[in-house]
Amino acid sequence: MTATRTNLLDLDREGLAAFFGKHGEKPFRATQLMQWLYGHGVSDFAAMTNISKALQMRLQELAEIRLPELASDSLSGDGSRKWLFRLADGNCIETVFIPELERGTLCVSSQVGCMLNCTFCSTAQQGFNRNLSSGEIIAQVWMAARLLGQFEATERMVSNVVMMGMGEPLLNYDNAVRAMRLMQDDFGFGLSKRRITLSTAGVVPMIRQLREDCDVSLAVSLHAPNDTLRDELVPLNRKYPISELLDACREYVGEGRRRVTFEYVMLAGVNDSDEHARELIRVLQGVPAKVNLIPFNPFPQTHYLRSSNNRIHRFFELLNAAGIVTITRKTRGDDIDAACGQLAGRFQDRTRRRTRNHAQGQEL
Repeated sequence: MTATRTNLLDLDREGLAAFFGKHGEKPFRATQLMQWLYGHGVSDFAAMTNISKALQMRLQELAEIRLPELASDSLSGDGSRKWLFRLADGNCIETVFIPELERGTLCVSSQVGCMLNCTFCSTAQQGFNRNLSSGEIIAQVWMAARLLGQFEATERMVSNVVMMGMGEPLLNYDNAVRAMRLMQDDFGFGLSKRRITLSTAGVVPMIRQLREDCDVSLAVSLHAPNDTLRDELVPLNRKYPISELLDACREYVGEGRRRVTFEYVMLAGVNDSDEHARELIRVLQGVPAKVNLIPFNPFPQTHYLRSSNNRIHRFFELLNAAGIVTITRKTRGDDIDAACGQLAGRFQDRTRRRTRNHAQGQEL
């Protein structure tokens, strides 16, 4: 019976209105349900008191609100939390909450694993299983809100959402966009588009499409100032080289005060020299850019090392002196493997990448 029921988390407001219309109900039922689900955190149809008993019973037959199982809850010494959520098919994904003085940022996954194989990222080394549904993406926000007590509180715990967890969101485009629209909807989580950030390795056609469909803040995993090095670190660059990627970024923000955030993981002896910094300055000339320097977070079997604090500071100084807004990201949650590049989850690799790597004598 469950397999034939519609998961209402998969539907945005328009989709819910169409669902209720299909079953002879007025469109306003969509906003009623959204207020209960996203405003009050109620997932039991029987507890939605302004919905008739008859409709409650029909919903129990026709629909469900399918939430993941909480498999583990890890608390970092710095206050960050990492949740491992088990999905209906047994796969597990990771979601991270990072509390700060003026905001609470939730890092959300978009895929079970990742197919891009960026060499410095733990998630990529695990391989890829499948895309998440829009319901599985928005469920991470819902579960975080419940676990943090947001539905009972007078203040918003999750004030910002970043699509920076497991996976490349632009390779799961429709589901990612539908979920982000629910995050923005006044009857959803009511977040402004500037408080939602999508991070991409650079899927150029979908960056252009995103500007038309769901204009959120954009972050790009750059990590190298030239194509030769980026081809090695971010293999997607072989399809969409830096020049094409930066053209799409310029188009995305257009004229005005907006900037694209360029993420740059600092790898000792790989991309952190003075010349790399100067090359990055030249490459970003004319691009409305903010650079986020990320100290590398190690994971088992990696051959990369984190740049020294002195080297990171020198890189920062060179970019800052050139007029590029630059920040150094404070490492959060690394004691529970919740820092940038450390998310792995638990799932079966359908690409068999780990098997191939083992056969070729490469790191697992």
